[in-house]
This record gives sequence, structure tokens and C-alpha cells, in this order.
Amino acid sequence: MVTMKPLVLGLGNDILADDAAGVLAVRAIREQWGDCVDAVECAVSGIALLDYLMDYKQAIILDAIRTGQHPPGTVLELDPAALGPVLAPSPHYAGLPEILVLAKELELTIPEEIKIFAMEVADPYTVGGEMSGAVRQAIPALVDRVERQLREWKAGGTHA
Repeated sequence: MVTMKPLVLGLGNDILADDAAGVLAVRAIREQWGDCVDAVECAVSGIALLDYLMDYKQAIILDAIRTGQHPPGTVLELDPAALGPVLAPSPHYAGLPEILVLAKELELTIPEEIKIFAMEVADPYTVGGEMSGAVRQAIPALVDRVERQLREWKAGGTHA
């Protein structure tokens, strides 16, 4: 059965410096939107993400990204269809593009609408490291972008 509430999935780990951006944003969404959305923190990756995405009509994925092409704190909207394959150190790892293809091939029920908001970060790797100031200050902008999308879905006659 498809869940009509949107999923807001915050990826990351709050002990890895800037990698906590998605997790901190989803906590704020949960606090502000309560039971109107399923706001979930997630530290897993790869195929394990399918368990989180299944049976939703709409999903917003929040994550940290380090491209070096934007100042830390920049919020980017990524199109899932435009994501290229993930070059991983092991064939056992699968990125979002691979799991979306796998879900389609297996005819799993995953969201028809997926929005990805990634925040450019400076340091997503330091265990126990402090979040950079630019990223910490930009968390409200990430939350605002998610809220605008949720309001847009709600105004469009879908459940948010």
C-alpha cells in the first residue's frame, strides 16, 4: 500500500562533520511538520536505501555533497534521472542511480516523484569533527527549500 504522506529522508551521519547536514535538516522538518510527513534520519547507503523509499508516492532526499564546484552551504537540486552511475570502490556498493534502476527492474513501488536537495560541504569525512560554519549557517536554507517543495506538493492536490 502506497503511503500518501511524503517521505523526507535525511542521509548522513552526525558524527562526521559536515555529513550531518541532511540529518540536521530532517530533524528540523520533523519538528516543524510533525505527522504531516515521514521525516526519517538515515545513515545507510546503497541497496539498503530501498527499504526506506518503498511504498511512498513522493520523497525528498537530503544529503551532503562535495563537488568543489560551489561554496560550502550551497543548496543544489539534483535530478535523479540526470545522476550518473556511482564509481565505487566495490561492486557491492550501489548509489542512488543504481538503486532506482534496480527498483524499476524489480517492479518495486518507489516514489513517482523524488526530489534531491544536496548541500555542498567542506568536510564530510572527519569523525567527531565540527561542522563548518558555512554549512551550519545554511541548514535553515535547506529546510526552507524542503518546506517550499512540501507546500508545492500540497497545493498541487497531493498529500503533504
